[in-house]
Amino acid sequence: MESRNTFSQSDARKTALELENKSAEEILLWSSKTFGGKLVLSTSFQATGMVILDMLSKISPTTRVITLDTGRLPKATYELIDDVQKRYGIEIEVQYPDNNELKNIVTKHGINMFYRSYSLRLLCCEKRKVEPLNRALTHFDAWITGLTRHQGGIRTDIPKVSIDKSHGNMLKINPIADWTTEMIWDYIEKNKIPYNKLYDEGYTSIGCDPCTRPIKKHEDDRSGRWWWEKGMPKECGIHFNTKTD
Repeated sequence: MESRNTFSQSDARKTALELENKSAEEILLWSSKTFGGKLVLSTSFQATGMVILDMLSKISPTTRVITLDTGRLPKATYELIDDVQKRYGIEIEVQYPDNNELKNIVTKHGINMFYRSYSLRLLCCEKRKVEPLNRALTHFDAWITGLTRHQGGIRTDIPKVSIDKSHGNMLKINPIADWTTEMIWDYIEKNKIPYNKLYDEGYTSIGCDPCTRPIKKHEDDRSGRWWWEKGMPKECGIHFNTKTD
């Protein structure tokens, strides 16, 4: 992919250091001023994404918001998307998988192929999530995510700003990277933000319906994702290259 901004690796590292102790609101304001209409929030409406979306509605309400409809989302997620559009008066730009490609892999491997092997699970994620997002991001120079370090695994050391090599060297911005679970839910409660009701049932990370479950006592936040897999990264390929990282 062709590079779409003027940030070098050293620029990004310097900016990350400068923004490390800034508030999430300050980072979002900087992002909006720096990238304008070429900035986008990509969210699956996790609690983290709802915090950022609420902040953006006050700081930069014209920033575009995209989400992925994999075709396998829980009913509660669809209901939340409708609630968000009504509350904030924004249009959520929904991205969909390519129908022909999806038909091909389902015909060949079955509708629930992800339970059979790690490679088939990654293939399903690639067609339903990674490729639709890749197509959407080609229109932007920077994207905002809800990644946090407390989610653990390979997310532990994520910077607040970095070069995203997987998407044409665009800038990737993680404004609440240093937030804890307590900080996230404190913000949601104080600001009366709508959230996915599956959290009330013990979910801590919500993806596709057949691939997500509530966590058990003492499990980490990402344990409810692809719970049948042992020793594999709890990632789909959107944020990290699961085949190599």
